[in-house]
Amino acid sequence: MTRTVIPFDEGEACLDWIGLTEAIAQGHEKSRAQVKDVFLYEGDNTLLNRSAWSAEMGLAVKCATVFPGNPAKGKPMIGGAVNLFSAEDGALEAIVDFHLVTKWKTAGDSLLAARRLARPDSRRILIVGAGTVGHSLRQAYGAAFPMADFVVWNRSREGAERFVDAFPDVEIAEDLAAAVAEADIVTSATMSTEPLIKGEWFRPGQHIDLIGAYRPDMREADDSAMRRARIFVDSRDTTIEHIGELKIPISAGAIGVEDVVADFYDLAHFRRQSETEITLFKNGGGAHLDLMVSRYILEAWRNG
Repeated sequence: MTRTVIPFDEGEACLDWIGLTEAIAQGHEKSRAQVKDVFLYEGDNTLLNRSAWSAEMGLAVKCATVFPGNPAKGKPMIGGAVNLFSAEDGALEAIVDFHLVTKWKTAGDSLLAARRLARPDSRRILIVGAGTVGHSLRQAYGAAFPMADFVVWNRSREGAERFVDAFPDVEIAEDLAAAVAEADIVTSATMSTEPLIKGEWFRPGQHIDLIGAYRPDMREADDSAMRRARIFVDSRDTTIEHIGELKIPISAGAIGVEDVVADFYDLAHFRRQSETEITLFKNGGGAHLDLMVSRYILEAWRNG
């Protein structure tokens, strides 16, 4: 079998956001993948190996190195690759750029939920956080909601202005509370450990997409937000017991595990009950999604 190396720019040129969401949905119709994360540390540096194995889709091992001292030397802090192996014989099929898989997995994960849960007539989308993920969200949501106006809010004005330099059609929001109240969709990708999105700002019919929190001590939305919305996740296994967005309010009794309606392995339940209900999706990621997205990238590369 010929081994394929897929770099970022060449790989991205073959991809389509809507096609990706369909691939993720189809991946969840197959048997549940085995997943395992392994961390190794040397001083301040980290190696993360995130693995998934599906009988139908094969195996993926996503290796990431995190060297915090690199930026001071003019080098990237994060490096890595995804190794994709055949389900048939375990042969290495492809090595895919780490950043390509991460970008498309993170935003595509949220976009699949939004396509199922957000109102199709959503016309105002607020992006909270102007970092790298925020840029990806502008591209992804723009593909599914081409008629929508976009607004960005960031803690620093400078960050928001850099975002607008990249996307001149995006408006800068000065007041987060007002921006949330005016939006049809709120998608948030920050590194916040304290809730910055308040449920009291919500209005009927909104869809809330929470991406940033990935540790047990992190959350972006408060208890009121959780109580006011119907809650969905990409994976129960990678969110409920592991991410503060759910773990903290569940531990405090603000919500219960039973308040999580469904994850992607039960996509039939990803639908609105009414035009006025508020839906909330927690994007937790996971190695099974790295596998599905890597498989989609390889197929798109072969067909492109």
